[in-house]
Amino acid sequence: MTTQPPDGPYARLLTRPWPRAAAAVGAGALPALTFPTPSLWWLAYVALVPWLSLIRTAPGARRAALDGWLGGGGFLLAVHHWLLPSLHVFILVLAALLGLLWAPWGVLVKRLLGGSPGPARAAAALVVIPSGWLMVELARSWEYLGGPWGLFGASQWQVAPALKLASTGGIWLVSFLLVALNTAVSTVIWASRARITGLVGLVCCAAVVAGVWVWAPSPRAAGTVRIALVQPGVVDGAGNVQRRFDRQEELTRKLAGQRVDLVVWGESSVGDDLVQRPDLRNRLTALSRAVGADLLVNVDARRSDRPGIFKSSVLVGPGGPTGDRYDKMRLVPFGEYVPARSVLGWATSVGKAAGEDRRRGERPVVMRLPASPSAPAGLRIGPLVCFESAFPDMSRQLARDGAQVIVAQSSTSTFQHSWAPPQHASLAALRAAESWRPVVHATLTGVSTVAGPRGRAAGTPLGTDRSASAVYEVPLARGTSPYVRYGDWIVLASFAVIVCTCAAEGVRLVRRRVRKPAAERR
Repeated sequence: MTTQPPDGPYARLLTRPWPRAAAAVGAGALPALTFPTPSLWWLAYVALVPWLSLIRTAPGARRAALDGWLGGGGFLLAVHHWLLPSLHVFILVLAALLGLLWAPWGVLVKRLLGGSPGPARAAAALVVIPSGWLMVELARSWEYLGGPWGLFGASQWQVAPALKLASTGGIWLVSFLLVALNTAVSTVIWASRARITGLVGLVCCAAVVAGVWVWAPSPRAAGTVRIALVQPGVVDGAGNVQRRFDRQEELTRKLAGQRVDLVVWGESSVGDDLVQRPDLRNRLTALSRAVGADLLVNVDARRSDRPGIFKSSVLVGPGGPTGDRYDKMRLVPFGEYVPARSVLGWATSVGKAAGEDRRRGERPVVMRLPASPSAPAGLRIGPLVCFESAFPDMSRQLARDGAQVIVAQSSTSTFQHSWAPPQHASLAALRAAESWRPVVHATLTGVSTVAGPRGRAAGTPLGTDRSASAVYEVPLARGTSPYVRYGDWIVLASFAVIVCTCAAEGVRLVRRRVRKPAAERR
């Protein structure tokens, strides 16, 4: 397969190394505009087309891999640019390292879309290219590589058909169809011999979405509960930990008489271990009695019963801490620990990396609240802490364990005036749609929000400009979503596609090597 040299002044410019490298970075960064705050969700349907179009013109596999690498780095830089004040130059290192995951994907794109593909190769591209993309997203979703922030499908968090897809195959199915759609558009534009195949691909994507919308099951309503979120807002300066506690206490007292079932504070809302600080424990206990509901707080402190600093969701009732406690299991790289600190510890000198590693929890926890008129058997809640709401498998496991409400306690205070708070809040809709369980996202400084079992907003979010408490009527649901029941089936199918593709390519190369000596002997 050969690729004709590009024609025209702009196309010829892309044959030069540096302009082409800049184009690859820019093309890879374009999909970042589909996420909050820009929220150009509709752009996701064609956002990969420039990147695919560039890779297909690569003169060879090596250049295609480089285009994939540079585009992947550009994408990660754009999606995570708000980390720059914390990581400084280290974010360039991370983007370069993780961008390498897209290098094999670039080779796949070149192999399937390069030159003038026929109908068979174009049809394969519609399945293999999205499968390869999913393998990249899966690899970078490993918590030690940064986690699944900015998965392509997450751009559709407010699109109802996409949320229905998420309930069927998780965020992975949404990503797969988006990449397939972009591949089909690229095929229609560039593959003159396979335009019909590209059009069929577009129709198939639409048919899948329509089929899921019409035939996939939906959650069944199961009443409501009243949950209050307490968002103290920005509290800076000396003594900010104590002043934040005081503000949260003040806002919580205003909830007295409002018949709430649960009050939720954000991540790191309590800065001292409650065993070592009986005064704080007593104040929280008194608050619970005054409001008539349990409080779910988040303690970020060195524990008295074991070594190290933990971030823990702690339930406090009218009689004091109930004993229900969840220790955060998945920590933010560099923010809460430094991977391979002996090698990368220098990151603490150029940014705001953790000076001491936090300790990990061991298992998810489902907490049961006391019986109430809205939940006679006692509401079951599954807590997550901050970064963990980005992981589809964690909310799925909580739903399987019997949680009726998923509660995410978060703090994006460091990134207050960036894309981070709305991006983080948008994840509540996706986790709710996947699990058929409402997600309560409580933060210190916004955006705090509640998403119902279908992923739709329940009530008005508390923005980053608010210091307030708010009560939400949270809808509950019965039933088990297909995603909770069957898990990451689309990821497993994509893995099988890539294995079969690699095997077929290996057979093709072996046959070519066998034929070549035979031809030379003739």
